Formats: sequence, C-alpha cells, structure tokens
Amino acid sequence: MAEQESDIHASAGLPKSPKSPRAAGAEVFPIVGIGASAGGLEALEQFLSRVPADSGMAYVIVQHLDPTHKGMMPDLLQRATAMPVVQARNRLKVKPDHVYVIPPNRDMSMLRGALYLFEPAAPRGLRLPIDFFLKSLAEDRHQLAVGVILSGMGSDGSAGMRAIKENAGLALAQDPATAAFSAMPRSAIDAGLIDIVAPAAELPARILASLRHGAHAAAAEPVVDNQLQSGLEKVLILLRAHNGQDFSLYKKTTLYRRIERRMGIHQIDRIATYVRFLQENPQELELLFREFLIGVTSFFRDPAAWDSLRDAALPPLFARGSESRVLRAWVPGCSTGEEAYSLAIVFKESMEKFKPGGRFSLHIFATDLDSDAIDRARQGRYPANIAADIPPERLARFFVASDDGYQVCKEIREMVVFAPQNLIQDPPFTKLDLLLCRNVLIYFSAELQKKLLPLFHYSLTPGGVLFLGNSEALGVASDLFAPIDAKARIFRRIDMPAQAVDIDFPARFRSLPAWEGEARVSPPPANLQGLADQLLLRQFAPAAVLVNDRGDIVYINGRTGRYLEPAAGKANWNIYAMAREGLRAEIGSALYQVTRNRGRVERTDIRVSDDGITRRVGLVVQLVEEPEPLRGMVMIVFAELPPLPETRKGGRRAPNSARQAELERELQQARDEIHTLREEMQTSQEELKSANEELQSTNEELQSTNEELTTSKEEMQSLNEELQTVNIELQSKVDDLSSANNDMQNLLNSTEIATVFLDCRLHVRRFTPLATRVIKLIAADAGRPLSDLATDLDYPALEDDAREVLRTLMFSEKQIATRDGRWFTVRIMPYRTMDNVIEGVVITFIDISVAKRLEAELRAAVAGGLKVTRAQGAGA
Repeated sequence: MAEQESDIHASAGLPKSPKSPRAAGAEVFPIVGIGASAGGLEALEQFLSRVPADSGMAYVIVQHLDPTHKGMMPDLLQRATAMPVVQARNRLKVKPDHVYVIPPNRDMSMLRGALYLFEPAAPRGLRLPIDFFLKSLAEDRHQLAVGVILSGMGSDGSAGMRAIKENAGLALAQDPATAAFSAMPRSAIDAGLIDIVAPAAELPARILASLRHGAHAAAAEPVVDNQLQSGLEKVLILLRAHNGQDFSLYKKTTLYRRIERRMGIHQIDRIATYVRFLQENPQELELLFREFLIGVTSFFRDPAAWDSLRDAALPPLFARGSESRVLRAWVPGCSTGEEAYSLAIVFKESMEKFKPGGRFSLHIFATDLDSDAIDRARQGRYPANIAADIPPERLARFFVASDDGYQVCKEIREMVVFAPQNLIQDPPFTKLDLLLCRNVLIYFSAELQKKLLPLFHYSLTPGGVLFLGNSEALGVASDLFAPIDAKARIFRRIDMPAQAVDIDFPARFRSLPAWEGEARVSPPPANLQGLADQLLLRQFAPAAVLVNDRGDIVYINGRTGRYLEPAAGKANWNIYAMAREGLRAEIGSALYQVTRNRGRVERTDIRVSDDGITRRVGLVVQLVEEPEPLRGMVMIVFAELPPLPETRKGGRRAPNSARQAELERELQQARDEIHTLREEMQTSQEELKSANEELQSTNEELQSTNEELTTSKEEMQSLNEELQTVNIELQSKVDDLSSANNDMQNLLNSTEIATVFLDCRLHVRRFTPLATRVIKLIAADAGRPLSDLATDLDYPALEDDAREVLRTLMFSEKQIATRDGRWFTVRIMPYRTMDNVIEGVVITFIDISVAKRLEAELRAAVAGGLKVTRAQGAGA
C-alpha cells in the first residue's frame, strides 16, 4: 500500500504522505473511533465483519452501556471478526489490527496512543461518552483520526465529529435508512460534518479507499509544482464561476488538503482528473465549496478567554459610555452562530456582575459566507450535546429545552442579527465597540491577513476591543492594537491618525490578481453624466424617504437627521417610530389620507423640536404610481422653511385678526387633547407591560418545570438506550442458548438412550422421548416427584439409589429387568453445572434386551452341550 500511495501522489502532483497506514508503525497508524448506541450491536457486527484482519488500523468502540451491567460486548463482537477484541483498560497502549471496547460506567480518552479510563463526571442520563472520546482522538491523531457514527438515539457524537473535522480527520456515518435508530447518524449528517454516508457493511471499504488515496494523510508543506498550481487554479476558477466566491487568497496548503480530501473520497488519483470531474458534476462544486467553508465552532471555546472578555474587556466599554448607550459588535465568520450567542450571553453576565451606571444594550452583527449556516444560526437550535460545553447555570437560564436539543432564548436571539457576507469582498461594519474574529484568519494567506487587520482597526471606535482565536496573532499589525490579555488574544484599538494606517478596502480586494502573472484590469472610465447626477442628488435634492403602506422605510435620500432619529431599543425602521416630536402626528395623518384617497397631501408650518430648537418644516406626502416596481409606496419629502419674523416684544407674530387668534386657540386645545390622550395611552401601555411581565414570570416558572421534565426525559432516554443495548446482548445470548439447546436435543435423540433429569428433590426436570418407554411420562409430568411415576422396571429401590448418589456423589449402575421381559442398564450420575455445583441427578436407561437374549441363548447352548457330553461319557 505504501508504494501504491506514493505512486498516486507522484502522478497527481499532490503532497506526498510520509507513510501509508500499513507501513506507518506503532506511533502513526490511523485509529478509528466508532460510536454506537441503541441498535448498534448489529451495525458493529456488520462493520467488523468487513474489516480485513491486516488493515493496519486500530478500532475503538464507544457505546452507551448500562453502568450496573457486566459488559458482554467483547465476547459478542469477537464472533464477527478475526482481530482480537478486548475490553479497554487504563493506560492500555493501542495496537493496529485490534479492537478495543469501552467498559461499562467509564468515560474513555486517548493520549499519545494510549487509552485512559475515567469515572463519569456527568450524572446518568447526561453522559456523552462518544463525544468525549472522539474529541481526545482528534487531538491525539489529528489527520489520522477516523470517526464513525452508527445506529443510536440522541445526538452524542456530533461534537466529537466536529473536532475530527477541525483536525483534518475523516468523518463517516451509517446511512440512517439502514440504521435501527437513525437519530445519532442523522444529527451528525444534518450538522454538515460527514464526509461519507453508507451502510455499516460498506464503511470499512470506504475508509481503506480514502486512506489509500491519501484523503487525510499527514502531509508536510507541499512541494508546489506547475502541474499542481495549474490544477488548483482551475478548481478555483470553476468555483468562482459556480457561485462567485473567490478563494485565491486563502492559504494554499489548506486548499490543497481540502481538494485532496475530496479526491480521496471519490478515489481520484490525479488533480487533472478531478478538474474534469468538477466540470461534469456541478453538485461536487457545491460540496467542495462546503468543504472549504467547514465551520468548526462551539459555545464558549476556550472558557478562560471568554471569562477574560467578560471581566477585563467589557467593563472599560461600560465606563466610557453615557447613561444610555448602545454598543455595536461584529462577528465575521460566525458559522452556525455559537460564538455570536456566546458574546451575547457574556455581555448579559458582565452587565449583571459589574452593574454599570447606565442602560447599556448590545447589537451584534454576525456574518458568514455560508448562507445555510446563517439560516441555522438564525433559528438558534442546537443538539442536546451542547450541554458538554455550557455550564448548567447558563444552560438553564439562556436556553430552552426542546425535543431535539436546545434553543437559545428569545432575549439572546434578539440581540444578534445574522447576514451573509464575504469578509474579503464586501464592505465591513463600522463604528464598532467589539470585533470577534476567532479562528478565521488562520485560513487566510499572510497577504490577506495584512489587509484585514488594518481594516479591523478602521472598523473599531477608539478603545474598541478585538478578540482573536488562540491560534491567531497580530503579526505586523501589532502597532495598531494594545494587549488587554495577550494570552486570551484580546486587544484594544490604539487611536492613530487615518493617514498613518494603510487601509485597503474590500472593494479593492476584488481587483487584485488571483495569481502571479495575471493581468490587472484597468478601471472603467468615469461617466460624466453619472457624476453630475450624484452631485445634484447630494447637494440640491431635498431630504426624502420612501415607505410602504405600513410605514416601513425602504429608501432614504439626503440628510434626514433633522426630521428622523432612530428609536431607542431594538432597531425599528418604521417612520412612526423614527419621526421627531411634532412630525409624528402629521406624518400619520397624511399617510392615512394618501393611502385612502390615493393622492397628494401637503403640510406647511409644522413645528419640529430638535435638542431645544424649534424649526419650521414643510411636508409633502405623495402616493407613487410609477414606475411599476414602486407602485403603492409613498414618498415623503421634507423641506426646511425660514423662521417667522419675531415681534419686538415676544417671539411670535401678532395675530392679524380675531379669527386667526381663535384658530390658534382651537389648535392649542386640540394639541392639549392629543397630549392627554397620549398620556392615557402610555398609562395603558405601562399596565399592559406590567401584565406582560407577570405573564413572563409565569412563563419562566413553566420553563423551569419544563426543564426539570426534560432532564427526567433525558435520563429516561439514556436508561432506555442502555436497556436496548442490554436487551440486544441478552437476545444474542438467548439465540446462542437456543442453538445449543437444539444441538443437545438432537444429540440426545441420536444416541437413542432414554434419559431423565431430576433436581435435588428428585422431581422431574426434563426427559427424552425414549424415556417414556421405560417410565410412564407425559409432558405435564415436569416437576412431579419420581415416586409418583409408574414404571415397567422391576426396580423398587430406584428412588433410594438416586438419593444415595445425590448424597455420596458416586454413580450407580445396575442391570434391571422389566415386567414384559426387557432389560436395561440403569445408570444414575450426579448432575453437575459449569460451576461444579450439584443440582440433581441424571438417570440413563440403556436397552440391553438383545444382549440379554443372546446371553440366555448362549447359556442354553452351553448347557445343552454339557448334557450331551455327560451322556456320551456315561455310555462309554
């Protein structure tokens, strides 16, 4: 296999693996971690029966077992494979071509090729032994780790598979359609963590084929030749044509290994062949795109770093803010949302711990290139095994238990806005207080990292916080950030003049050549008309907004800050919420009139208050009929009016007539009535809020009860899985016993020896059919005393002899005749169990009638011969 793999890599131009699985030796051979639960015994037997005895890999089986039940799994699995199957022991060194099985009531881990056993830390019903082992396997073997998920209930194994993928290992799952219980493989597949899905019997061949083609073999820094670079360029061109995403600035070694993995899965030897395969199979382009975007994340990864963020980084942000402050955060590369929600939870905890003087809120913008991951992140639903990463207090407070796992509570979900974004090509978020970019930069080339870190500096406000992953560093951008906690990779933005920072905005990234030697594309010539139109719109067009019939703003033109302002709290882009004091009622009335009468409404001399300054504003509200895409929307145009001339004595004009004064009084009275109605409405709103708080309190109590019931359900589910496993094992034993019983029954019948089994009280336990010819027995006589049975034997001492054998343990053998002239050898022996315990006697009746008859005839013949001899002697 070593020679074959070497040839494959040489011909494909791919990085050469240092050793093949078979030639690797004791320290570097692949180890296959197999997770199974309910219904897993059959799948394990199917899997192991197809594994060659000299595969060069070790197999470690982790199953949910009853902690109080003696493990029988090694004995049951030994029948399916020629490899030795042993129960794992502490510090047991793993060897290739061996199978190891976890013992009951233990968690198992791996370190430097040895197995270590632990007392379970989690209570029964909440244990995740498969995740626990697979994570340690991934850390110990890296790209030589293989994870397999077979039949089982729950989601144990999904987090472990994520660790396998993070370390470039190979992930496989049983086809849910062939599994007795599909929940476990289905959970891993739905999480997008599985490379190969197949029936259990086909998985060993797929593993060997992937290893043989170097799909995840360890590789040093690859030697890039023209053939390999040309093939990689073609792959990236096909990807860019498929979905517009450019991966040319990603690390080349990462791209090589991802492509190599896909080639191994399809057993393709040459990268040129794989390029042709991509051209002919568009679905493989999508799978390769997902392979490049593999999201490896979890809640509160590196807990100490999150504690440092909560205790050291967030309090200074509170201290510098006013009494009512909205903090902004950006989480690029958020994947399925775990780190974005972790930030929201840590923010809540920091607020409660330090109790800043003002009302602070946090708006989190979480983005990722993978739209499917964004959709899952918005739902906030995660499998039950996240309980291994989240402390019980956080889990109970910030998550709601569901049938298939947990969902982030509504309060936390509302703090995060998810959106698809290409970090390399799309504009960044700005005016940020927090920026979390953890374990994203490690996939980018050094050139791209140099462009992104100054961009992060630009996006943050002075004193803003940058939080990187534990494998990432600032590099050449160390002069832009000061460490808050260097070990946790938390930094504070250093305020520097804009001209001192070389910022390359994403719009320019797209114009960079993907590869050396590619010609630069010159920008298009400026359009004079377009520039003029932009100047007119920017300097001479009035401020205006376009809204729909519900008042939601869909477009803003010009500077509308004097007329509109964002409302405090959750972002609300509705004209009723954003209109300043004095405009809200007028806009509401005009919108109602325009949408009802389908016309145009103008308002003049509207007084608008802005920071104590009253301005005169004109308002035009018109329904849009053309163009067709905007039909039904409403355009609202604002116009600044000059202030009225003041009188000498006061700030208002003198009324020109009594009629004008009367109208002003009526207007003031109407305003006072509106103000009163508004106060009453606010009072009713407060009462409704109070009632809502009471309902929320009741809801929290119900959630607490629901969580307790969920915990009990999980414990019952775990117990059910353990009972399923024990039941399968017992069923296997029953089958074995049934087979042995059939063999014994046929053996007894074939000997044609009448046999009766008696217990210690000389009651009938069982008998063979031939015994009914000696003793009057029927099927209903099982359990009757021997003394109650009628027999043809002339053997009144049968019961006494049986008792004597039971007392002395010495067998008895006698030849006994029956009343009808038959003869039997009656042998009485003790009944011994496999544990050498006496539990009765066995009586056998061997028919010797023919022998007795021949003996009698012989005696008669001998006696007749003697008489003749005597008569001849007397005559002589």
